[in-house]
Amino acid sequence: MGSAVRRWRVPAAPRAGRLLLLSRLFQPLNLQAGGEAEGEPSCRSQRLMLQAGLIHPSSPGCFHYLPPAVRAMEKLVKVVDEEMREVSGQKLSMPSLSPAELWRASGRWERMGTELFRLRDRHGKSYCLGPTHEEVVTELVAAQSNLSHKQLPLRLYQVSRKFRDEPKPRFGLLRGREFYMKDMYTFDASEEAARRTYDEVCGAYCRLLGRLGLPFVKVQAAAGNIGGSMSHEFQLPADIGEDRLVLCPEGHFAANVETLNGEQTSCPTCGEKLTQRRGIEVGHTFYLGTKYSSVSNAVFYSPENKPQLAEMGCYGLGITRILAASIEVLSTEDSIRWPSLIAPYQLCFIPPKRGSREEEEEGAALLERVYDDVAEVLPHLAGDSVLDDRTQLTIGKRLKDANKLGYPFVVIAGKRVCEDPPVFEVWNQNSGEVLFLSKEGVIELLSKVQVP
Repeated sequence: MGSAVRRWRVPAAPRAGRLLLLSRLFQPLNLQAGGEAEGEPSCRSQRLMLQAGLIHPSSPGCFHYLPPAVRAMEKLVKVVDEEMREVSGQKLSMPSLSPAELWRASGRWERMGTELFRLRDRHGKSYCLGPTHEEVVTELVAAQSNLSHKQLPLRLYQVSRKFRDEPKPRFGLLRGREFYMKDMYTFDASEEAARRTYDEVCGAYCRLLGRLGLPFVKVQAAAGNIGGSMSHEFQLPADIGEDRLVLCPEGHFAANVETLNGEQTSCPTCGEKLTQRRGIEVGHTFYLGTKYSSVSNAVFYSPENKPQLAEMGCYGLGITRILAASIEVLSTEDSIRWPSLIAPYQLCFIPPKRGSREEEEEGAALLERVYDDVAEVLPHLAGDSVLDDRTQLTIGKRLKDANKLGYPFVVIAGKRVCEDPPVFEVWNQNSGEVLFLSKEGVIELLSKVQVP
């Protein structure tokens, strides 16, 4: 029987399969259009994301995330995971369907009103699609009947779809009905420990936004429907932002105007006149105390083996909102600029135009060789490179499109590719710098590129 067994060899992938060709990507480009979704006010990020084939409208406040946007989102989630691990976060996944009785017990079933998407199953049981998960996670922890103080602090988080019945969805991913969020929920043994956790998670948010190169400000905020005794927002200053902020020019004070009593015009620390800005909220943190643990009886056992209510905090970070907000604040009116770390693709290779002198002198083959060498020497960039094979278009037209799409680096086989040795044109889109480099120089430059 053994001699009859055939030994199959795995066939090598066809050469065309290893090249990621722009023409094969499901990224419907509409770079000349205005990009406004019918019935929705537009902003820069919405317009650019529609034009670049990153999103496609489905219904008011809901979008298809197309493959390049999903790549950017997955990279962002990897960076978020790294920062959450640094503060001992443990990742889990909770149901989107949340039983009404949990929300009735906390009082939020009535308090949140029409903001909740509500539904009934075939048995008449009421649910909502979770905009947040305080009740659900507290019930989960409360179900652990032998939780010890030795297991605290407990820091649980997820990245999941959230739902909010916005009355007027607008600005694309900045204000939608369905969105992705990272939400963390923490359980501590004392108020002092919970405040330490609060500071640590806020520090992780600052590091994350700093790694992305985003100009953020942490401001005092109102607790709103979630509640708690302390709250901060992480805001990206932007003219289209829905929040009004007051900021000390010396950095001593920053707050959402919702938190101020009356017309506060000067910094309480240094007396400088406060300036006003609008901002896009990308993160929100809350110290909750025992607001939710007392409802669900989420307790742990102290060193004396006595049950005590856990002190809680919750920490939201808008994943899809960060994508849109970063485009909003970093881009020009007609060209996307990504935080380099989360760009869908780091590199775009542009070969010569079909029939040009550069093509006839093997410019396209030379560029493909660079593509191959980058993939071999820098394997972390192997899946992060796109070759623009629309060779019926001029190099200039494809470079203009690459600029609009926001690839951090563009490598071109231009006129100097015919030299001996060949010289390639490299555009650093974020700095505006143009370099002329040998193949070895291209690889050395790209060796500094980081991907999550």
